[in-house]
Amino acid sequence: MDLTVHTVAVIGAGTMGNGIAHVFAQAGYQVQLIDVEEAQLQKALATIEKNLDRQLAKEVITPAIKAETLSRIQLSTGLAEGVRNADLVVEAATENFGIKSGLFKQLDEAAPPHAILASNTSSISITKMAAVTRRPRSVIGMHFMNPVPVMKLVEIINGYATSKEVTDTTVAITKQLGKLPCVANDYPGFVANRILMPMINEAIWTLYEGVAGVEAIDSIMKLGMAHPMGPLQLADFIGLDVCLSILEVLHEGFGNPKYAPCPLLKNMVSAGFTGVKTGEGFYHYTAGSKELQVSQRFL
Repeated sequence: MDLTVHTVAVIGAGTMGNGIAHVFAQAGYQVQLIDVEEAQLQKALATIEKNLDRQLAKEVITPAIKAETLSRIQLSTGLAEGVRNADLVVEAATENFGIKSGLFKQLDEAAPPHAILASNTSSISITKMAAVTRRPRSVIGMHFMNPVPVMKLVEIINGYATSKEVTDTTVAITKQLGKLPCVANDYPGFVANRILMPMINEAIWTLYEGVAGVEAIDSIMKLGMAHPMGPLQLADFIGLDVCLSILEVLHEGFGNPKYAPCPLLKNMVSAGFTGVKTGEGFYHYTAGSKELQVSQRFL
């Protein structure tokens, strides 16, 4: 099987999808960025251009590299058409098994037989997604970190049936992006979120039980543990709905009560206060302001 990769299709033009498209295009790959909404695609392209301008201002890239990167990105609202010539597909849709498994069934039908099917999932089983396809040996996890153009780590997750050839190819591609691949096996939360999410959940429990306030919890972890961002601020940045979904995967997958999401987290997600993307979580976010203000609900 020829696993040479020239063309990459990215499914989903949200925060992760546009970042993934950006780094592949900048590394010289032809990219098809696919989303059901044309408006989302245009928003994603504007974000990519803005991030390239930021790199340009820091003299990380030249104007020629910016122009070449943008020229390699094609937009599509049609999944079958967008993946028709792909050597690698990276799915970056909502963190929901039903949505992702449905996409993998479609990708299995539409993508070329040689194509690698990768998921940017942060916790959902690669093995379960691979099982809905006729090519489980070609399914793998590529868990990029946010913001994708900046963060070096890519967690590579082997499904139960993933072939060594596919793993080696995915690791090599990741290095070509200038990223650091770290290989893990397919168990709930993999490595990054199996360790990170219980910490975030414990921080929320600490707030819920009145042990300390938002600022105190985050300051103790930043100043005492040398974390660049406190766990509550990080939860806002990730999205409290995403944190809840991952904790539910961990809780269901291991059947261990230590992974049970804090009731406060569940309430905040139910109320729509999911962090930066909605303007409020543990902190209040004002467009254009970098000042961090604790939400009035926790003062």
